[in-house]
Amino acid sequence: MIRKRQVLGLVLALVASVVWAHGGHPVVEGEGPGTAFLNGFVHPFGGADHVVAMVAVGLWGAVLGVPALWLLPVVFPLVMALGGAAGVLGAVLPGVEIGIAVSGVALGAAVALKWRAPLLVAAVMVGVFAVFHGHAHGTELPDANHPLAYSVGFVIATGLLHLAGVALGMLARWPQGWVLIRTTGVAIAAAGLWFLLRAV
Repeated sequence: MIRKRQVLGLVLALVASVVWAHGGHPVVEGEGPGTAFLNGFVHPFGGADHVVAMVAVGLWGAVLGVPALWLLPVVFPLVMALGGAAGVLGAVLPGVEIGIAVSGVALGAAVALKWRAPLLVAAVMVGVFAVFHGHAHGTELPDANHPLAYSVGFVIATGLLHLAGVALGMLARWPQGWVLIRTTGVAIAAAGLWFLLRAV
């Protein structure tokens, strides 16, 4: 059985990863598929705008419960891959940075307000935002060595960020946990608003 201290430790680790994300995109030097995989894996942690949105997807899924708990973290990387492919192919998507910022505002607000959106609405909303996130990273992919290994690492890291949000959602088991969950939603929405002000 998970104890409160273990959950708190996971939350602190999550907060630390978000703080670290402000340092820019980390890069692992070297060549080969292993290095490409590592660069893809660490890349999502290098942008706070992406980190907060990906954590929010898992957290909102946890707030909504099954089947959203597993569906939203599956929809996001699948649709993100399509957006990434569009970016690789050079497709133009207007307002990418604005879309990414709005994702933080909307997903954070959904968590903060405990919005019980219908499953289809939640999945479509997450999918739309995933297109923007995927496109942003897809435009960087053509410069990567071994793009397939890079993409695999990126998707795995995205999944882990979703899982971090789901784990944070476990705090809902305790009444006090909802305070932290909703406060996290407010913080994510505020961060998204800050990114939006910088993007416009």
